Amino acid sequence: MIIVNPRDVEPFKTPEGDPFMARGRMSMLRLLDAETTGGLGASLVTFPPGTRLSFHTHSAEQILYVTEGKGIVATRDKEYTVTPGMAVFIPPDEVHWHGAADDSSFTHLAVHRGVSKVVQ
Repeated sequence: MIIVNPRDVEPFKTPEGDPFMARGRMSMLRLLDAETTGGLGASLVTFPPGTRLSFHTHSAEQILYVTEGKGIVATRDKEYTVTPGMAVFIPPDEVHWHGAADDSSFTHLAVHRGVSKVVQ
């Protein structure tokens, strides 16, 4: 069993020019590391208004649970607005991005397995 108190986790902020960031910089608390658990990771991710990830995929499923603010989760064809209490299931290899709406910050809990990679 692994128990993590978020107050004990060092926050991580994406560096300038990070290829996973399409716009701005996000901050993250890595609550469970996939290497430590043997495959499952969980992070609390916060995006300032207008900040978003680049299009990317994951080699396994990802679940997002929205905790604060208003965000957007998008495929190449459609954008969805998400708000606190909503959950999103992203299947393996689906090209997508997520981030904050222009008028709100956005925080979600991301639960994932596998490897992420940026796509064009």
